[in-house]
Amino acid sequence: MPRPLRLAPLLLALLAAGCGDGAVQVQAPEPDPVTAKLCEGLRLPEKVHGLARRDTSPDSRLTAAWGSPAIALRCGVARPPALRPTSQLVTINGVDWFGQPVDRPVTFTAVARQAYVEVTVPAKYTPPGDVLIELGESLKSTIPAKPEGQI
Repeated sequence: MPRPLRLAPLLLALLAAGCGDGAVQVQAPEPDPVTAKLCEGLRLPEKVHGLARRDTSPDSRLTAAWGSPAIALRCGVARPPALRPTSQLVTINGVDWFGQPVDRPVTFTAVARQAYVEVTVPAKYTPPGDVLIELGESLKSTIPAKPEGQI
C-alpha cells in the first residue's frame, strides 16, 4: 500500500476529532413576541467559565451553549412550575436565581425579570455560581426587572 493511503484513516480520525462535539441540542423556547424581542437583544459572552461558545441545534437566537459537557442557556422559557412566592432564591449581583433541584441545583432560572432565562450548569462546573456571575451582567443590562415583589 502506498504511504499516503495508509495515512488516510489516521487523517480522517484526526479531522473528526478536531471538529469538536458538534452542535449542542438545546430545545428552543417559544416565547411571546415581546419576550422574544428582549431575548434576541441579549448579548452573551464568547466564553463562560473559560469555555468557548458552541453552536446549538436547532439554531436559535434564544439559546446558547459553552463547553463540553455544555453549559446551556435558554431565554424566554416559561415560568418554572415549582416557583412560588416562598421559593428559596439566590441573589447574585442583583439577579435572582431559582435553582432546581433545590438540594443540588443544576438548572437555574433568572426570575423577577421580564423574561425568564434558564441556565443549565453540569455538575462538573463548580461552583455553579461562577457561571451565573458571568452571565448576570448580560441579563441585567438587557432584560429589565419586574416591578418589586414579582417573580
